[in-house]
Amino acid sequence: MLAQVDPFYAISISRLAHELKAQGRSVIHMEFGQPSTGAPRAAIERAHEVLDIDPGGYWESVALKTRLAKHYLDSYGVKVEPEQFILMCGASPALTLALSSTFAAGDRIALARPGYVAYRNTLRALHLTPVEIPCGPESRFQLTAASIAALDPAPQGVIVASPANPTGTIIVPSELAAIAQVCRERNITIISDEIYHGLSYVGPARSMLEFEPNARIVNSFSKYFSMVGWRLGWLLVPMEHQPRARAFMGNLFLTAPTLSQHAGLVALDCRDELEGYVATYARNRQLLLEALPKLGLNSIAPPDGAFYIYANIGHLTDDSISFCQSLLRDTGVATAPGVDFDPVEGHRYMRFSFAVSTAEVEDAIERITPWFARQS
Repeated sequence: MLAQVDPFYAISISRLAHELKAQGRSVIHMEFGQPSTGAPRAAIERAHEVLDIDPGGYWESVALKTRLAKHYLDSYGVKVEPEQFILMCGASPALTLALSSTFAAGDRIALARPGYVAYRNTLRALHLTPVEIPCGPESRFQLTAASIAALDPAPQGVIVASPANPTGTIIVPSELAAIAQVCRERNITIISDEIYHGLSYVGPARSMLEFEPNARIVNSFSKYFSMVGWRLGWLLVPMEHQPRARAFMGNLFLTAPTLSQHAGLVALDCRDELEGYVATYARNRQLLLEALPKLGLNSIAPPDGAFYIYANIGHLTDDSISFCQSLLRDTGVATAPGVDFDPVEGHRYMRFSFAVSTAEVEDAIERITPWFARQS
């Protein structure tokens, strides 16, 4: 039986953006959650050194796993063993590994709607059943312990994301603890996507590992560490689950890129430079929070973290794909249609990524202001 996997519509927006750019148009890319900065300087310098001395190969860096364990102790106060980390080619393979090695075909996995498009489609590709929980303004577009407790029957798993994509909302510690408690009581395995940790504007995000030691944690160097193209991430799993997860890893993915592991180890200690990137995102966020209400976009999800603003455009359109295409063609500003993240309500939403330079955000606001004025 073939799985039904829906398109990632933001990719089609990006394709159109690149076509326009090839025609000589000026384009501002706010459609993807992709930092416009590169890897930290010291990480790049280390990569240059390694290219001259290491031919590369199938390898997992013990030093990197040990440093990640220190990161969890320093950042979250959680002691984990280096062996619990499985280094991956980014968070997407880490999610695939977590799901495929934990659940059986047909298992039901709960997730928030709106949520990252690949959650739903990866579940379907693995012949798992997505159980989408509608999350609106009343719950800050996030899962709650009550919404998970209300599912009947209980799902086998749940995907939690905090900060979340597309909304940027963060689950407060008391709610994370309550979610962990409900999942323990109902025998629900937690997959926690923490790829946006480090990108918070309301205080540090807390790891689900602080509340549930048996959670599977997905993370990556792509967002906070600004290493998208290096394809390096990790899955953190309980020790007793290690043998099965590693068996899947070896057969499906082999290892993470050698060069990226060397660079990632250095990047973990480049905090001053990385915090400078976060300061830029914070400025960009504030610019958009001030500008969007003037465009009539008064209903947005609280952008606690990540680098997104998820805005309701229902007063202007019921077709977010066409709306984003028109915006791009007319202004050169590429954005993501909400239907990617919510197939039910997303036709009335759009997402702005502010992971670009401040100058680009200012330019984008200048371009789209008269355009939005013409739509109302």
